Amino acid sequence: MKYEFKGTPEFAKLMDENDKLKNFRKRFHVKENEIYMDGNSLGLSSEDAHKSVHQVLKHWKDEGIKLWGMKDGKYFHYPQMISERMAKLINASKEEVIVMGSITTNLHQALATLYQPTKERYKIIVDELNFPTDIYAVKSILKLKGFNVDDAMVTIRSDDGRTIDEEDVIQEMKDDVALILLPSVLYRSSQLLNMERITEIAHQKGIIVGWDLAHSIGAIPHNFEKLQPDFAVWCTYKYLNGGPGSVGGLYMNKRHLGKESGLAGWFGNRDEDQFQLRHDFVQAEDVSGYLQGSPHMLSIAPLEGSLQIFEEAGMKQIREKSLIITAYLMYLIESRLESLGYSIGNPRENHRRGGHVCLEHEEAYRISQALRDHCVVPDYREPNVIRLAPTALYNTYEEVYRLVETLEKIIKDEIYKDYSNERRTVL
Repeated sequence: MKYEFKGTPEFAKLMDENDKLKNFRKRFHVKENEIYMDGNSLGLSSEDAHKSVHQVLKHWKDEGIKLWGMKDGKYFHYPQMISERMAKLINASKEEVIVMGSITTNLHQALATLYQPTKERYKIIVDELNFPTDIYAVKSILKLKGFNVDDAMVTIRSDDGRTIDEEDVIQEMKDDVALILLPSVLYRSSQLLNMERITEIAHQKGIIVGWDLAHSIGAIPHNFEKLQPDFAVWCTYKYLNGGPGSVGGLYMNKRHLGKESGLAGWFGNRDEDQFQLRHDFVQAEDVSGYLQGSPHMLSIAPLEGSLQIFEEAGMKQIREKSLIITAYLMYLIESRLESLGYSIGNPRENHRRGGHVCLEHEEAYRISQALRDHCVVPDYREPNVIRLAPTALYNTYEEVYRLVETLEKIIKDEIYKDYSNERRTVL
């Protein structure tokens, strides 16, 4: 889609006036005089999330252990209650989705349950641009199963260091491949993969398909009723604004429900057997059977409030604004910043890009530090990427305009030279 933008502050203000989602900004804790562009890494807190956390804290304070049984067992079934609402974001049934653990532990659970290699079919396809934790998990399961990682892990290479060609994935779908694990959106470049095509062809070849939705959940609508992947995992602290380290999500397709949990724990028991405390595991028939330890109550609680905002806003409108505001940012980069050494490292087409823009510069690390001291919060990824996420629920077009002005000033006035290239832990 072609947008008609103008490079004036008046145009940015007009866009904000016509923004259908503008009132949601008031429900987030947006700091005065700060432009927060890091929602793709850690979303801002909201009044709704705070309220739901404080409610759980109050119930704990007032009721103690009786908390578990109050409100008709709401908190005993807290993962299922939140999951029913979470399932709507990916158009899956409530029996297929559960909030639990972290993205990494959920990936281990999915692999331990669904990866059942044979002598003839044992390889796992991954890509070289995926976030390291996914690769660590795949290497772990291969070693546990007794395979040589160099032989059993097939890594799809990137021709440009930014994107993955879906055709390369399809070409590697050979008879010895058992499972494919890929990100829906690449954290490095915001590339949105063709999930439908990859999943369909893999299933035609009898290959299990799993997706990491970390950089798409809450930013891009998914239709798992149509897509029918085998499993998916995601975190909830990015676009879903669940708070630092908030509980992860797991999807297991209904055709796999009832398969013995690869990593069994007592909370995966059926309700009626859970407190019998027998040493024989009686697995719940739905995705709850893949729960392990007691639910992380205070980690789940923010999602009760945050998901309320998503239900009111609707994923269709969120995606529409996300596409427009990121396109507007790219328009300003092209018209004002390219002569200063900046370039765009993500796909331009709507159907191929996620919710953030990858701005590249040879001085990206030092620019990122300068941005923070100029009240702009981005994040940096090696080797030269400033990731910028103008988030649909709380960022404005005027903020995008001011962001570009700041990026321009940092180079023109050589402000970045005041900063070191020595890497810090988090930036």
